[in-house]
Amino acid sequence: MKFDGRRVGARFPLPASGGLFRLEDMKCWSIRLVLILSMVLAVPYRCPAPLIYRVGEGWSYEAVGGTKWERARAKDQMEVAQEAYDKKQFSVATKAARRVVKRWPFSDYAPQAQYLMARVYAMNGNDEKAFKEYQKLIEKYPKVENYQEVLKKQYDIANRYLAGEWFKLWGVIPIGPSMDKTVAMYEKVIKNGQFSEVAPQAQLNIGAAHEKRYFKEYMKAAQAYEKAADRYHDLPKVAAEAQFKTGTAYTKQARTAEYDQSVAGKAIAAFSDFNVLYPDDPRVSEAQKIIATLKTEQARGSYAIAKFYEKRKRWNGALIYYNEVLVKDPNSIYASEAKQRIEALKKRAVATPPVKTK
Repeated sequence: MKFDGRRVGARFPLPASGGLFRLEDMKCWSIRLVLILSMVLAVPYRCPAPLIYRVGEGWSYEAVGGTKWERARAKDQMEVAQEAYDKKQFSVATKAARRVVKRWPFSDYAPQAQYLMARVYAMNGNDEKAFKEYQKLIEKYPKVENYQEVLKKQYDIANRYLAGEWFKLWGVIPIGPSMDKTVAMYEKVIKNGQFSEVAPQAQLNIGAAHEKRYFKEYMKAAQAYEKAADRYHDLPKVAAEAQFKTGTAYTKQARTAEYDQSVAGKAIAAFSDFNVLYPDDPRVSEAQKIIATLKTEQARGSYAIAKFYEKRKRWNGALIYYNEVLVKDPNSIYASEAKQRIEALKKRAVATPPVKTK
């Protein structure tokens, strides 16, 4: 390659194109390129729905220019949530309140925000979700000022489900009542405040829920009532109600079992305790009538078993159960017949020689 003797600005042939290129031209284009890139970078480019990440909140899409409901302080954010709630703008109220709880979980406004979220779900008819949000409030902020009010709201929700309100799938699709879920709600209410104002009735309602199952669970109901009578024995009105319901539940169970004398015995014992512990209760006479009926039923059951053994010529077995008739209810309609059969079987048992065994 040959040069024409000039050091700077000398022309030289380009090997690829065969043309000439000046060093000054290269510097000029470099400057232009830098200027163009600077201008491009200086112009802001806005995405129609930018993806924003905030510590403690995660990723979220926001409209151009940011969101109007967001604030930089917990107090201001809570005011937005409350104002939206008052205007029944529940979507904004929920987002604003949730942001308070997530971004400022230890602020004085976080419990208020959590409470407001639960209220929004309740207003929208999603009682199950509202109950869960109230539960979060109690678990996260156990010293919240309106603790008793929150317990009452949970209790009221459980009562609505006990009365037949349907649970919903995903909070939208009705799937029917559920006594299992209802019992679980009452159990949480009691756990949150075992000796709160609503806890005694919540324990009684657990028994009622077991009785309302499609396949009645009278034994579980009786156990729930017994627990109420024992735990709240210092509340006479509650304890008396629980004791009476215990006897009633055992009575219902006894009527479903033809020869299950033990359940009838538990019912009699429960009503007998009721009469002794609460003699001034207006239901004492009713309890006495039920006891008499149960004893007659026990006598009838023993009489039926005695006849069963007698037909199979098992005299000793028959004698035992005829005697049971007299023990269970000596004044029943089966007692006189049992006495006659006992006399006849005694003679037969004596006249019959014992069976020899090898």
